[in-house]
Amino acid sequence: MEASDELMGVDVNKEAKMNGVVVLVKKSVLLDVNDFQAALSDGVHELVGKRVSFQLISAVNADPENAMRGRLSQAVYLEKWIKTGTSAVVVGESVFKLTFEWDADVGVPGAFIIKNFHNSEFYLKSLTLNEVPGTGKIHFVCDSWIYPAHRYKYNRIFFANQSYLPCHTPEPLCKYREEELVNLRGNGSGELKEWDRVYDYALYNDLGDPDKGTDHARPVLGGSTKFPYPRRGRTSRPPTKKDPESESRLPLLSLDIYVPSDERLSHRKMSDILAYLLKSIVQVLDPELKALGDKTLNEFDTFQDVLNIYEGGLQLPSGLLDKIKDIVPYEILKELLHLDGEKLYGYPMPQVINENKFAWRTDEEFGREMLAGVNPVSISLLKEFPPCSKLDPKAYGNQRSSITKEDIEKNLNGLTVNEALRKNKIFILDHHDTLMPYLNRINSTKTKTYASRTLLLLKSDGTLTPLAIELSLSHPKGEGYGAINKVFTPAAHGVEGSVWQLAKAYAIVNDSGVHQLISHWLNTHLVIEPFVIATNRQLSVLHPIHKLLHPHFRDTMNINAISRLVLINAGGTLENTVFLTKFSMEFTSVIYKEWVFTEQALPEDLIKRGIAVPDSSQPHGLHLLIEDYPYAVDGLEIWSAIKTWVHEYCSFYYPKDDLIRGDVELQSWWAELRDVGHGDKKDEPWWPKMQTLVELTETCTTIIWIASALHAAVNFGQYPYGGYLPNRPTISRSFMPERGTPEYAELESNPDGAFLKTITSQFQSLLNISIIEILSKHSPDELYLGQRDTPDWTSDTVILAAFARFGEKLVKIENRIEEMNNNKLLKNRVGPVNVPYTLLYPNTSNHTHVGGLTGLTARGVPNSTGI
Repeated sequence: MEASDELMGVDVNKEAKMNGVVVLVKKSVLLDVNDFQAALSDGVHELVGKRVSFQLISAVNADPENAMRGRLSQAVYLEKWIKTGTSAVVVGESVFKLTFEWDADVGVPGAFIIKNFHNSEFYLKSLTLNEVPGTGKIHFVCDSWIYPAHRYKYNRIFFANQSYLPCHTPEPLCKYREEELVNLRGNGSGELKEWDRVYDYALYNDLGDPDKGTDHARPVLGGSTKFPYPRRGRTSRPPTKKDPESESRLPLLSLDIYVPSDERLSHRKMSDILAYLLKSIVQVLDPELKALGDKTLNEFDTFQDVLNIYEGGLQLPSGLLDKIKDIVPYEILKELLHLDGEKLYGYPMPQVINENKFAWRTDEEFGREMLAGVNPVSISLLKEFPPCSKLDPKAYGNQRSSITKEDIEKNLNGLTVNEALRKNKIFILDHHDTLMPYLNRINSTKTKTYASRTLLLLKSDGTLTPLAIELSLSHPKGEGYGAINKVFTPAAHGVEGSVWQLAKAYAIVNDSGVHQLISHWLNTHLVIEPFVIATNRQLSVLHPIHKLLHPHFRDTMNINAISRLVLINAGGTLENTVFLTKFSMEFTSVIYKEWVFTEQALPEDLIKRGIAVPDSSQPHGLHLLIEDYPYAVDGLEIWSAIKTWVHEYCSFYYPKDDLIRGDVELQSWWAELRDVGHGDKKDEPWWPKMQTLVELTETCTTIIWIASALHAAVNFGQYPYGGYLPNRPTISRSFMPERGTPEYAELESNPDGAFLKTITSQFQSLLNISIIEILSKHSPDELYLGQRDTPDWTSDTVILAAFARFGEKLVKIENRIEEMNNNKLLKNRVGPVNVPYTLLYPNTSNHTHVGGLTGLTARGVPNSTGI
């Protein structure tokens, strides 16, 4: 018997009453004078009364005169708006009580209509109906901004927290379900305003600003074979004057970039983003200020100069602070830039140097961070020697590696190269093929860098140690003549040791750029946004898959929009702190050509990189070739927990594959995701067909993995490891010194000074630290994997029980991680820097439903890609 049939048999007293509780948050009056005026006007209007109305919609009785939509109850209004709730100082929840008369013609409600006749919006969190005759409690999870009614051309409708497949939806709710999706899709045209709820697609054509000149122009990404790209949310701004294909940009500090109203960041998180924007103002608002910084805030002379950023005592140059204060008031600067007078009084101490200031320089830590650092997703097994290239030899000539057996066999612990390959002992961090096509253009800027290959040996104690680093440049006669390679091998003392430290720095510069642009931006933020859009356009909030995935999309569209505004735009912060400079976003488009959705699943990724092989005898069906690989070990535990939860969830609603094939919303969602959201890859054969429970489970598991655990692994370690720039330099400004040159002589006489002069400058360091400090923080209102913002998120008790088991499994994973981090035999868990690997520590056990540790904790897996 379907749910709608069960509801039809209710026998109740016609004079019964239903008590309701409404929870909402009134519009904040702290940030906008107009908001205060609107709130004052709302108070005056409330004296008249009847400013917020609720009408229940029947889930059991249809109205033949209204196209068989559910019958409507009489309107009930909120009372005591002025007396109920919060002051203008503290933003918090207001709780109102409602009483509905039982109407047999309406019967059991399944939805409600709300109308706001105030002049300002409010945030509706929930409505709970208690003592519904014959049913008991009905809960409506809303979590939506309700703008004044005149802003909408349709009724705002919310459904009860019961999930239905389209074919199982009670008939009185079907039209409402269909119409709500139509409203969310919009009509594809017109200017979008903040109160609009339209989810639509656009190309990445708003990164450049051609009206400012050719230096600020950037190619349109997406919609072409040359520059394929996922789609972003449509913002509907007019085109630029010089290029009709490019969308005009907003002023730098404007946060009025359109996203659907329910995708906006919370006030708390937005304040953090505002702090970042004000920090970055030093670099982007005033060219004269930037020029001043280039002249005076340029070099660190010693490592102690770098440490002064955290320990206090870095003196700002005379005149710089006055110039900054012309733009931003000193009181704001004092908080945001960590100022004490004209000194930087100390950024938070990065974990990588918290206990030992120089352990980061060891070869062991260099190798360990490829397994347990901020970019543990790039290392792979070396399958042939010397390393080969997949670049077209007609275009790029001979790109084969110049590393010889003699270079590395001296450090293979008695093995020959062939023996080491056969025993799966040699691994590679390969940034050669991806960067070589860009080297000439990159090196035409102030950046001076190489394409790199790094070979490492897996030792008997489970750690990795570098064998050789190859640094490559394009042939001076042209790219078609191949590469010019230089090979460097480990050395501990003298100028050779200094050269080796520089070689590692160049390799890390490559890895830092690939991490930020590919591992972080492309493979989490960028690829997940089309899923957010398609889910809201094609899956009703009543749909179980919408309810499953929705928490994993929180804040993604808004944070991506802000990134386009100030981070990844032409001349923005990223172009000034990553070695690929103005080619950064174009580079991500080229790499996206090779992106395969199914390979984003952790097991598939590990197999592709040669880190794991299928093994049915193992708990996760894989045998890791590097057994002490913290990212993979913890990741597989979390992947397995997510997949078990998703399977239990999906199999409850889809006991037969026929239901998947016949689900019109699900099939429309998947078709639009492939054909539009990732439309430049719509013809790829690897897309799942979405015909079976296995395909649905694997797909949803992969989506959740990308948005939660993968993002956590490559994001929240940025400040702990990269907040100390010598450990993770992002730019190199000169080439390796050649023997007989003044630069080589300086390397001999002052190795630390030469090292610091080569990597990221002082000014760039301060800018970079400011960015990643914000990116690495957990928000106070963070929701972690295994948490929901309300225990009443669904009325299906079977699903709630499965979700509880998911949370229990995550707690066991937390305990297991703690045990492994305390195991001295697992040397990659902590390493020479004594930083335990907790980036995939779920953080579920701290709070059952909401929140957890906040700040720079380097632990916790948030539900979504929200920062």
